[in-house]
Amino acid sequence: MPLLLFWLFALVMLGFGAAVVINRNPIASALSLVLSFMGLSALFISLDAFFIGIIQILVYAGAVMVLFLFIIMLLDLRAETRRRTNLGATVGGIAVALIFFVQICLVIGSLGAAKKPFPPLGSPEMDDVQNVGFVLFSNYNLPFQIIGVLILVATIGVIVLSKRELR
Repeated sequence: MPLLLFWLFALVMLGFGAAVVINRNPIASALSLVLSFMGLSALFISLDAFFIGIIQILVYAGAVMVLFLFIIMLLDLRAETRRRTNLGATVGGIAVALIFFVQICLVIGSLGAAKKPFPPLGSPEMDDVQNVGFVLFSNYNLPFQIIGVLILVATIGVIVLSKRELR
């Protein structure tokens, strides 16, 4: 993949990821998260991880975001009212983020594996979908079903909590 496309998709992902946090409207924040997922999916596809890229779009940008928007609509969340920003908290947050970034750069720079080129991916004869499906339904079948039940219970809980009483 050309370096320009990598930086474009990375900036799209990071920009909309920041918009998730910055937006005060929950619906705009959720839609920014969808676009951030799309940028991440494009990065996966550019690394020849087609299955993970498509699943990123189908599961996260599709199903999970529909569930998030459904919950936002049920809870009737409104945009937060504007208030003055706390200068001390803003400066402190930026300072902590910069210190964290410098720390990550120092750790990555000290790792020997980070300086080596990435080994080539598996042979093109391997089928991504078949391998993922085999591992998922043989080794991780029970955790996969437990997560499905937990998501169902969480959805029912949101519906019960958001139900309005009739007068």
